[in-house]
Amino acid sequence: MNRFFASVALAAALSTQAGAEAPAETIVLIGADLHTISHGVIAGGQLLIRDGKIAALGPQVDVPAGARRIDLAGKRVYPGLIAANSILGLTEVSSVRATNDYSEAGASTPEVRAEVAVNPDTELWPVARANGVLSALVMPRAGSDGVIAGQAALMQADGWTYEQMTVAPSLGMVVAWPSARVPDWLPEERKQRIREGVQKKRDALEQAIRDARAYQAAQQAGTVSVADLRDEAMLPVIEGRMPLLVLANDAVQIREALAFAAREKLRLVLVGGSDAWRLAAALKAQDVPVILGSSHNLPLRRWEGYDAVFAAAGKLAAAGVRLAIANDGDAMSAMNERNLPYQAASYAAHGLGAEAALHAITLGPAQILGVADRLGSLDAGKEATLFVADGDILDIRSTVERAWVAGREVDLTNKQSRLYQQYQRKYRGEPKG
Repeated sequence: MNRFFASVALAAALSTQAGAEAPAETIVLIGADLHTISHGVIAGGQLLIRDGKIAALGPQVDVPAGARRIDLAGKRVYPGLIAANSILGLTEVSSVRATNDYSEAGASTPEVRAEVAVNPDTELWPVARANGVLSALVMPRAGSDGVIAGQAALMQADGWTYEQMTVAPSLGMVVAWPSARVPDWLPEERKQRIREGVQKKRDALEQAIRDARAYQAAQQAGTVSVADLRDEAMLPVIEGRMPLLVLANDAVQIREALAFAAREKLRLVLVGGSDAWRLAAALKAQDVPVILGSSHNLPLRRWEGYDAVFAAAGKLAAAGVRLAIANDGDAMSAMNERNLPYQAASYAAHGLGAEAALHAITLGPAQILGVADRLGSLDAGKEATLFVADGDILDIRSTVERAWVAGREVDLTNKQSRLYQQYQRKYRGEPKG
């Protein structure tokens, strides 16, 4: 029996190693319009992929002998879209608890790392990458009593294991900023319990920072005998090496988070930010980037105009705030990450503009997350994570036809495309089998 399990483990290890080290093919994409994001559009250009990276691009490139040529005349090539607020791989069926692994018990769990819980075999990743979403910032979520949820990781949409899928771990510490908004119609007793719960969360956050600073001082003094995983996880935050990814929507939350970050001298990235446009000047002054939530939401207040949400991105961009566009990071959004370009398109149509909207789902998030040297645009030396579309990716009528992740072409079939083909056969009267 032991020999059997040993052989299975060895086979699995060899399989993983082979998948991780499989050489990427040398290919050249010819004739497509290259939407570089960083330096405009190269009409009818050429792009050389070698060793998993973009080796060269331009109107014409030197093609090495043996490279495979792919004619893409009339098509468009874009860098892979980045879903900058997601739980892809941490959820499958929201009503089945065993398939949801995005939160831990406890008010403060900074040691939690999102990448180790990602399920490489989820049906949701193939659906997302079929529309050009080739990377996602996967964030743990705080439980009902939690405030510090853990560390977010940037994952790519291909790989046998979470190790192969991880682009960059520990890119930010996720904090669910407690909301003080209390509905007026609630009984006073209930309102008081909510206020007490909010204060408890704020106290837990401040205590975590104090504990980390005390641990840092003890470590420097050489008096730490046993490492504390929670305090160790918070050290990059208090040292300024890791930002707080603060989930906050209303103006009060955002104002409190900005004041807290300034007081504690912490780096901050605002996530969600429905009211961020109201504090655009303050965000710009503190150089706080915004990962803006879905454009397909209702305004926070009944009296706000119908376009209050749609216009938010344009107002932030006009104020000079660094911007990324994302979904809302819940289970429903994970099933609909494929709609990321249409979230951007709605913002584009209400003041942001198409060019800035594309930037906000490619190079914008890459810059905010510190991976712009690897992803986000079509530039020589960056990873060849890109896709081919038959039209404008912001137009819902366009189709993604091919995609590459780190130089490896990925299969774009998924559960939805298989169901479509199955019922096409039914419509034509063909046998089910």
